Amino acid sequence: MRAVIDTNVLLVANNQHAEASPDCVSECVRVLQKMQSNGITVIDDSFLILREYQKRTQLQPPKGVGDVFLKWLLRNAGNTRHVEQVAITPTADDTFIEFPDSELQPIFDASDRKFAAVANAHPAKPVILQAVDCKWLNWWQALQTKGIRVAFLCPDDACRFYEKKFPDQVVPAIPERGQ
Repeated sequence: MRAVIDTNVLLVANNQHAEASPDCVSECVRVLQKMQSNGITVIDDSFLILREYQKRTQLQPPKGVGDVFLKWLLRNAGNTRHVEQVAITPTADDTFIEFPDSELQPIFDASDRKFAAVANAHPAKPVILQAVDCKWLNWWQALQTKGIRVAFLCPDDACRFYEKKFPDQVVPAIPERGQ
């Protein structure tokens, strides 16, 4: 599998999200370990993603599976069997030429734009792995029309958090598994 991994996957695997379900934690752990063994993680060549991971995790000593994954990723950043890097071009703070949808970019979380830009900049358009950030439920369909897939590792958790965060809105559909 080739994937761009949102930071919250590492955080959930580290048990750094108090409201994530045990099943969600297990799924994030499983996916990160699978990516280490036979996946390709796609990052930007400016290391914006790695810097965000480093700000939110602990490397010395690593305490959780997300920390261990980051340490492994840093060691393998130049190993194309495990990590592929693409260039993304910032035009302003957290705005990127490679972002797949110019109308969506202004309403997309600034800190998440780099993930969509990296997926779009890569020729294979790798899937974006998402754990519990419910705002992605509002964006996945627009991204999919531009060829960018989002996989929700914890769809039940994402929907539960959406209901809590946006109580007056209907929970958007979740992409079908495998899309």
